[in-house]
Amino acid sequence: MIPALTTPPGLLLLAAGLAYLLGAVPFGLVMARLFGLGDLRSIGSGNIGATNVLRTGNKAAAFLTLVLDAAKGAIAVLVARAVLGPDAAQLAGVAAFLGHCFPVYLGFHGGKGVATFLGTLLALSLPVGLAACACWAATAALTRYSSLSALVAAALSPVVAALLGRTDMALAAALLAALIFLRHHENIARLRAGMETKIGRK
Repeated sequence: MIPALTTPPGLLLLAAGLAYLLGAVPFGLVMARLFGLGDLRSIGSGNIGATNVLRTGNKAAAFLTLVLDAAKGAIAVLVARAVLGPDAAQLAGVAAFLGHCFPVYLGFHGGKGVATFLGTLLALSLPVGLAACACWAATAALTRYSSLSALVAAALSPVVAALLGRTDMALAAALLAALIFLRHHENIARLRAGMETKIGRK
């Protein structure tokens, strides 16, 4: 199910466009430069997200990247909901996620979207978002694989949304989950080969 479409199409497109531009801001690169860590794209996996920032050894920069990347999705959702309504909120969340993964500022080569995914879910539904975060944290504690934690949280998010009575956002959660899996296809191959890097390793 999806929320009732009550917002005029033009405003929905405007909300999506603005949310995309917000999501496209590469905070990982910004933090790396502010902390003098160099070009993040030439470090570790080359990803612009918090996990790769952590591989530099700078926990403060990694934490700020995590918070800011999550905030992109959350702010897009909260502003769209306040100004336009629930339908715009879900579209804005998806658009912010797409902006992070395919940022126009970086030639459409972006991150994998995990923090933005979690921030979007938290803003759409706090219980669903907290459940997804708990899934990520539990898997990370057990396996030390950030990628596997993201995949588990993503896969369970539509199910959790449905079980918690948020069937209106299950489709959006499923779409985001599918994109998470798409963005992690290389990680999935490394996990299957036993070659994936664990959290905290440079």
